[in-house]
Amino acid sequence: MLTSTKESLKKEFSKNWEKYYKIDFLVEQGFKRKVCKKCGKGFWTLDEQRDVCPDQPCSDYEFLGNPPTKKRFEYVEAWKAIEKFFIKHGHESIPRYPVVARWFPPLFFTVASIVDFYRIDNGNVVFEFPANPLIVPQFCLRFNDVPNVGVTGKHYTSFVMVGQHSLYDGKNGYWKEKCIELDYKMLTEVFGIPPEEIVFVEDLWLGSGAFGYSMEYFVRGLELGNAVFTEFLITPSGPKEMKEKVIDMGAGLERFPWVTNGTPTSYDVVFKPVIKSLLQTTGLEYEKDLFLRYSKYAGMLNVDEVRDVEKIKRLIAEKLGVETKTLEEKIEPIQALYAIADHTRALSLAITDGQIPSNVGGGYNLRVVLRRALSFIDEFRWDFQLIDVCELHAKQLKQLVPELEEHLDEIQEILEVETKRYRASKERARQIVRRIVEAKKEIDEQTLINLYDSHGITPEMVRKFAPHVRIPPDFYSKVAERHSKPVEKKKEVLQVDVSGLPPTKKLFYERDYDYEFEARVVKIIGNKVVLDQTLFYPTSGGQEHDTGYLNGVRVTDVEKIGDVILHTVERVEFKEGDIVKGIVDKERREALRKHHTATHIINAAARKVLGSWVWQAGAEKKVDKARLDVTHYESLTEEQVEKIENLANEIVKKDLPVRKFFIPRVEAEKKYGFRIYQGGAVPSKTIRIVEIEGVDVEACGGMHCNSTGEVGFTTILSTERIQDGVVRIEFTCGENAIKILEEKERILNSLAELLGVEEESVPDAVKKLFEEWKRTKKEVEKLKTETSEVLVKRLSNSFKQVNGIKYLVVELEGFTQNELREVGNKLVSDNSVVVLLGILDRVYVFVKAGKDVVSKGFHSGKFCKELTQAMEGKGGGSESIAEGFGVKKLSKDEIERMLARRMGG
Repeated sequence: MLTSTKESLKKEFSKNWEKYYKIDFLVEQGFKRKVCKKCGKGFWTLDEQRDVCPDQPCSDYEFLGNPPTKKRFEYVEAWKAIEKFFIKHGHESIPRYPVVARWFPPLFFTVASIVDFYRIDNGNVVFEFPANPLIVPQFCLRFNDVPNVGVTGKHYTSFVMVGQHSLYDGKNGYWKEKCIELDYKMLTEVFGIPPEEIVFVEDLWLGSGAFGYSMEYFVRGLELGNAVFTEFLITPSGPKEMKEKVIDMGAGLERFPWVTNGTPTSYDVVFKPVIKSLLQTTGLEYEKDLFLRYSKYAGMLNVDEVRDVEKIKRLIAEKLGVETKTLEEKIEPIQALYAIADHTRALSLAITDGQIPSNVGGGYNLRVVLRRALSFIDEFRWDFQLIDVCELHAKQLKQLVPELEEHLDEIQEILEVETKRYRASKERARQIVRRIVEAKKEIDEQTLINLYDSHGITPEMVRKFAPHVRIPPDFYSKVAERHSKPVEKKKEVLQVDVSGLPPTKKLFYERDYDYEFEARVVKIIGNKVVLDQTLFYPTSGGQEHDTGYLNGVRVTDVEKIGDVILHTVERVEFKEGDIVKGIVDKERREALRKHHTATHIINAAARKVLGSWVWQAGAEKKVDKARLDVTHYESLTEEQVEKIENLANEIVKKDLPVRKFFIPRVEAEKKYGFRIYQGGAVPSKTIRIVEIEGVDVEACGGMHCNSTGEVGFTTILSTERIQDGVVRIEFTCGENAIKILEEKERILNSLAELLGVEEESVPDAVKKLFEEWKRTKKEVEKLKTETSEVLVKRLSNSFKQVNGIKYLVVELEGFTQNELREVGNKLVSDNSVVVLLGILDRVYVFVKAGKDVVSKGFHSGKFCKELTQAMEGKGGGSESIAEGFGVKKLSKDEIERMLARRMGG
């Protein structure tokens, strides 16, 4: 009986190796099973004398400078050879999937070739293959080894996993015997590797919902691939054998040219034309002999396994017979070029596939590697741009990823924006680090992480201004890990038991322009009614619910739990089993329908105007207006907004047909690609597609018009950058849009009359008025600054005292929060507390305590929170400084009593 813990499974599989690991094909070739005397793993070899497995640390690399084959393969050539072999043996070669895993929400990026086929169906992970069997050159992104990239010779953030996959149900596809036979023949026939050089090692793979045993294959100490035989599901009652077993063989494409060339690092052959160009540009000298000797020890610098990297560097230098400083001078610049080559490839792929650097989500990891690459360029004072390297990748990978070349302009645009931000953060770094150093604060690992997260300041920048700072070797791994997976948003679950109820038939898909229907009452739960069928659309996908009547009783809300739809009514005037008549509010439905269709139009227009990185990041469709959040790196300009609006209205004027239909998910992805997942992945094998011919295709379950002309005139009301990398567009259409235009016209007429000019002269008149206002504002600010200095001087003599602590509570009429802060910062001393209240439309509060007061236990944030709560507002802050507001005014005496209590008086 199998259990599902990793260690127990290892023991179980090893104990029953004949059942799980014995491959008749290997036995026929003469392979024998042995057990590693160092680690205890089982392995299969032709070498009678071998008594250790080929995995590190049990064995070392034996192919560096000594490849096991006379055949030499370049990077793309290696894939072409593998592809040709598997096509010959009945596999369909499919194009790579995007590196951004939009179809599988638990991941930001495609981390393995098998992820291409992960789908969610009713809450369960299932496999959906577009062909069986298949082979795929899947580019993957992983950010857990960032500091090792460029250093160890084998680590990458972007790499190609050659995916050999098959679904086996006893008839279709194939199972482990055929898999291992194919892999063996690929090694021997395609790459010319002698059979005696190949060793298969027993292992296992344990995922979140399934697991299987596996056979890794090594050549001269280098793992080339891992064939996982996914056979068991993890269920609450224990492991369960799968009906369709999965062959999941993943091999690193980077390993094949490396093992056949025996270069010091895999980067030398994988990035061959890129590194060659960068060496010429930088003038660096590449000492192959030194690198070859060094590469045998490079794995010792894996920061996941080593704490004291400097100690290991000294040890390697000693083994090579050179000074540590000399070794660093010759090796580290080349390692930086390797890292830049890797990071720019990862960025090129991600931007091409629609993900841009930012400080949230998957964009965070991209910004980590981008800034690491830029910091290397700065550190070694090189004169080239990241886009230069991206162009080299596009040229080298044209046969494998032709779309990189097509997106170079967009890649350049994004990299230029990010480089400017990086340069700006360097200036901020100088100021922030100077303040920290002057305050004699320790700059530890957590401080470095906070500086990076909050200000985008890399540790290399910090060390420029504070040379004593130690940068943890795994710093970039740690910051990347903080953003490695999407945070699952907690959805508000309706607490209603619908178990045992049949699915509600969704008439709104079949008869989306009907507004009356009859249905049978299946269940009444409080004031919620479940019908056997309904025309009422429930709140879903950002679209608000329908309202209307059931037998004349008002329906105020419509919700969905699973496949059951609940109608909230004002009162219950019918019973279970009754036939009721439903009437949907037509005017509301039409407004929602138009706004939802307009959302698709605006999204398509924004993508056309801004760039292919534009994806929907959120949406809401209401009766009076709608909003669409899209991925974009900066606020929209007036010109961009105008272009998006004009293009949207062109699409409306064309009166294009809007097709709505259901289709198998596999078929939809094959036909339309992954752009269909604008609103997120669909957890169902059959999905509903909404297609605006030649404009937009999305998987969407909302209510839509039959043509774009029905939407009517569309106008953008406002845009706002709501977070890094996301812009919100608020808009309306149809009659609402016309009403807003009429209101704008009325305001323009009023302005013209008020300013005493013709309508067309209003902009010039307003501009003149605005310039006058700016001049007046500057004079007022200057006057306020002079006044505040006088005020500070006067208030300095107004402090009171309790328990040896000076305090001041003052009301300042007409002072804003910023003005309170300016005055308060000048008033406070080490042994005082200042509480300032600005009296405007509400009461603004500023609290600041000196360091001596804080050391005695006073907490500004806690006092501010107590005070603002008493004022029916809110506030808070740190020990030393806090801000807030209230709507209820307290007397000065009350506030002083509260303050005295806090100070122990």
